[in-house]
Amino acid sequence: MPQAEGASHILVIRLSAMGDVAMTVPVLRVLTATYPHLKITVLTRGFFEPMFKGIPGVSVYKADIKGVHSGVVGLCRLAKDLRDIGIDKVADLHDVLRSNVLQSVFYMFGIPVKQIDKGRSEKKALTRENNKVFKQLKTTIQRYADVFDALGYPLDLNTHQFPPKEKITKKIKTLVGTEPKKWLGIAPFAQHSSKAYPADLMEEVLDNLSETPKIKVLLFGGGNIEKQQLETWAAKFKNTISIAGKLTLTEELSLISNLDAMLSMDSGNGHMAAMYGIPVISIWGVTHPYAGFAPFNQPKSNSLLPDLTQYPKIPTSVYGNKYPETYENAIRSIAPESVLKKIDEVLF
Repeated sequence: MPQAEGASHILVIRLSAMGDVAMTVPVLRVLTATYPHLKITVLTRGFFEPMFKGIPGVSVYKADIKGVHSGVVGLCRLAKDLRDIGIDKVADLHDVLRSNVLQSVFYMFGIPVKQIDKGRSEKKALTRENNKVFKQLKTTIQRYADVFDALGYPLDLNTHQFPPKEKITKKIKTLVGTEPKKWLGIAPFAQHSSKAYPADLMEEVLDNLSETPKIKVLLFGGGNIEKQQLETWAAKFKNTISIAGKLTLTEELSLISNLDAMLSMDSGNGHMAAMYGIPVISIWGVTHPYAGFAPFNQPKSNSLLPDLTQYPKIPTSVYGNKYPETYENAIRSIAPESVLKKIDEVLF
């Protein structure tokens, strides 16, 4: 087992978003298994703390970026507080304005910082309309691992081991039921409409699944409008339950760890399922797995893509926020029949 000299205390900066935070989890599992003498503190939002439960040697320092840690003065105070708890190396997995301010302060403290290479120029070449360089880029998870390599802790992500399933609580059993069915999570929303499966097509999928007695569909989402839509679908279709707003994140993660499969967009729920080794079927719109954001350890065949002959400019952006007007409905070229066929392959 490789060992770096001395017992270090590493600060890991990954403030948001949910999917990116979830992608740090497999990397930290490998890091702590390879270098068990390390102490790891993750700087992130308090809401995300349950994601790191069960990783030995890892604790969470809650960033209050809208309160006491806001602005340059607040970030300087945060850096000082982190220095005082004994961190001696920093892995910046975020590389945004806030983490760059922290980096400058840590530099003055003499604390080394290594920062993620987001591959911006490669991603620009992948997403541009003309002279597109259409190839698989390094995964975000590998980019995270590279930061630890730069700090002196090389990682082999192939050694990753998934944790056992979480215990199903009485509350979850009451909500979901105990019938011997396959549990299929479905997270039908995404940050941008261009990478969310249209509601009418999703209804076709749900209608078909509701007639499959061996499957229990569990709908995931957040936000008031999303919750209303999920509750409407849950009332309309048999064997369908909305989870939205009914569980804490800790409880939701426990449920996700017991799914038989997750159907998601290019979004955070897919990454949360993947960090437990749950089969993830992902639906893509104007984004593409080549940018490096496919769920961890999933076969390429589980990524359902639009018709790239009809929409050759895909990916039009990394996050789905930019696309030609005629591409907004590119995701419609993924037929409900294709989605249902893949679900059947994965579940049965």
